[in-house]
Amino acid sequence: MSVVRRSVAQQMELLLKGCVDVVRPEDLEARLVTAHREGRPLTVKVGFDPSAPDLHLGHTVVIRKMRHFQQLGHRVIFLIGDFTGMIGDPTGKKTTRPQLTREQIEANAETYKRQIFKLLDPEATVIDFNARWLGALSSEEWIRLTARVTLAQMLERDDFRTRLEGGEPISLHELLYPVAQAYDSVALKADVELGGTDQLFNLLVGRDLMGKLGLPPQIVMTLPLLEGLDGVEKMSKSLGNYIAVEDPPEEMFGKLMSVSDTLMWRYWTLLTDLGPGEVDSLQKSVTSGSRHPMDVKFSLALTITTDFHGAEAAAAAEAHFRAVHQRRETPDAVAEFRLPPSAEPAQLVRVLVSAGLSPSNSEARRLLQQGGVKLDGEAMSDPFTTVNATAGSSYLVQVGKRRFARITFS
Repeated sequence: MSVVRRSVAQQMELLLKGCVDVVRPEDLEARLVTAHREGRPLTVKVGFDPSAPDLHLGHTVVIRKMRHFQQLGHRVIFLIGDFTGMIGDPTGKKTTRPQLTREQIEANAETYKRQIFKLLDPEATVIDFNARWLGALSSEEWIRLTARVTLAQMLERDDFRTRLEGGEPISLHELLYPVAQAYDSVALKADVELGGTDQLFNLLVGRDLMGKLGLPPQIVMTLPLLEGLDGVEKMSKSLGNYIAVEDPPEEMFGKLMSVSDTLMWRYWTLLTDLGPGEVDSLQKSVTSGSRHPMDVKFSLALTITTDFHGAEAAAAAEAHFRAVHQRRETPDAVAEFRLPPSAEPAQLVRVLVSAGLSPSNSEARRLLQQGGVKLDGEAMSDPFTTVNATAGSSYLVQVGKRRFARITFS
């Protein structure tokens, strides 16, 4: 990744884009000035607890901000919380979070590495593990460290206070999590720490601890939690409103084209490298009527898909989308499934499950009732639909907007 030379004012514009909390902007500007004058990059830290192996575009909001710092020549540390992961981040949790095993942490960390390098420069990214220093602290050092943080300070956290008032148990090890994360900043001498808005408390504990230990307090910058495809709830795999970093290009492109015209601008701001002025210009072009919203959405889908899959794959995904969804053409490559023939008609629900087009009979029935299944181009809505299953019978099945399959009984 080539370093982009920009003035401090231009750096501030790019780095503040999309941020919710910045503590404090004047400190960031001062350090950028010093870094430029002294010819040294800022150290930017972001911690990831490897609690789950799959990343979605909501996670990449912070990763993209890391990329912005990296593009400006600053030192970015992707910190894997192999030690804190064994504690479990209590943020937003109403109950104690399960602790991960060392094997789970190592497996998830390897998956993270593969995914983050779709955005970050692997040659310029420092990957570190916080067990390197947290695991080395003696009992005496832990006691001296926790003496710097008060119980009253911990209970300022909404989730801790709510659980305490509600009679829910809080394990002592959970109180160590913000302290451990704060010590990461001390160990790395971080200039900046990034995180989601739900991490603001933890990041501020780090800033406070650095000051108490005689280090320049880190600048804290939080990014919003991205809304999912429904435009309401935050992007989440459990809610099904997510776009995975490793979604195939055609699926990623199609999902991005499904976002609302309103949500599109949020995605332009948080999921691309366009500056605030460029996003405003795009929005004005739609408002004035000089550009159609669909045209701008195609640009968004192409931009994001290119970031994760490359220009060639993104262009192919766009061509596929236009053929299938605009011109109603069947894609060239259709999955082929062969099922055993029968003299008796086969229930379409069972056919969908047998071909792997639905995970269960109940989900297949739901798809049919919602009109999400087409048989040879005709929408099916009756969950009791049957098809001819004699040898040689063949059907083109479409499930949802993007999945096609040729099912043949033979």
